[in-house]
Amino acid sequence: MKRKALALLSGGLDSTLAVKVMLEQGIDVEALNFTSPFCTCTGKNAGCKSEALRVAEELNIPIKVMNKGPEYLEIVRKPKHGYGSGMNPCIDCRIFLLRKAGEYLAESGADFVITGEVLGQRPMSQRRDAMRLIERESGLEGLLLRPLSAKHFPPTVPEQEGWVDRERLLAISGRSRKEQMRLADELDVKNYPCPAGGCLLTEPSFISKIRDVFDHSERPDPREFRLLKLGRHFRVGPRTKVIIGRNEAENQTLEKVALPGEALLRWMEGSSPLGVVSGTVTTELLEKAAAILLRYTKATPGATCMVKVVADGAESRIPVANTYDEARIEEFRV
Repeated sequence: MKRKALALLSGGLDSTLAVKVMLEQGIDVEALNFTSPFCTCTGKNAGCKSEALRVAEELNIPIKVMNKGPEYLEIVRKPKHGYGSGMNPCIDCRIFLLRKAGEYLAESGADFVITGEVLGQRPMSQRRDAMRLIERESGLEGLLLRPLSAKHFPPTVPEQEGWVDRERLLAISGRSRKEQMRLADELDVKNYPCPAGGCLLTEPSFISKIRDVFDHSERPDPREFRLLKLGRHFRVGPRTKVIIGRNEAENQTLEKVALPGEALLRWMEGSSPLGVVSGTVTTELLEKAAAILLRYTKATPGATCMVKVVADGAESRIPVANTYDEARIEEFRV
């Protein structure tokens, strides 16, 4: 009877190699990819989802894409096993993903789960004790196979039952990528642009922005975190934020993703970035947001300027004094 594995596939080198190792043993594989607003591992027009889809197509395996959703945001807000160097709840994140994989296991018809994890590669979630904890709390004891580091761990059910040949599995450990790159050459795996992945939760410049969302939203929407990758962010009220584009490409994106109820601001007398005000919108808060916007234009300091406001299809103009200096701006910056 041919066996099937369910693979967590990010599109990075390690998860791609784990799939390839299984395919080389004649195991059927279905990929599972999780999307997140915190992923940073690819270029402008792609994303981990795009990389995972590309890899699945190249390897000719089916793939299912799942959104981590609001449930995951609560894990980020208050992880049981704590944070890493930033706001990264790596252990809780792995448990969450593997639980979701376990829930999908029967539906997919797979017999076990595989990942591209490598012992010792990541300081928080890939220590030996952490990997055992993750396996236990995910409910996948015996059914979680890590092909790249399998020989560092006791045999799993797939190995014990002979579904997988343990001798053809690997014993990679540590943070060097040399062994993975050698294996990639051996297995003819090419075009891996994201070998280590990336996460906004580990980026110091984003941590204050992420905390700001949690501090001011009881039930934040994933969109709020996706927007952290765009523009300059300023908190002008407990429930009000303005995002100001840094270039024309960001202006266009912000205009596209603006929701009903949000206000769009532009200085009327010259070239101007776009400002998007979200949350509670009042005249006083709009004036604050517009004053911040003017700081990024060529408006004359101290002058009263006209700012166009577009909200829910209606257009208006408000006079705003261009009096905010850099010190005042920093009071609002997230």
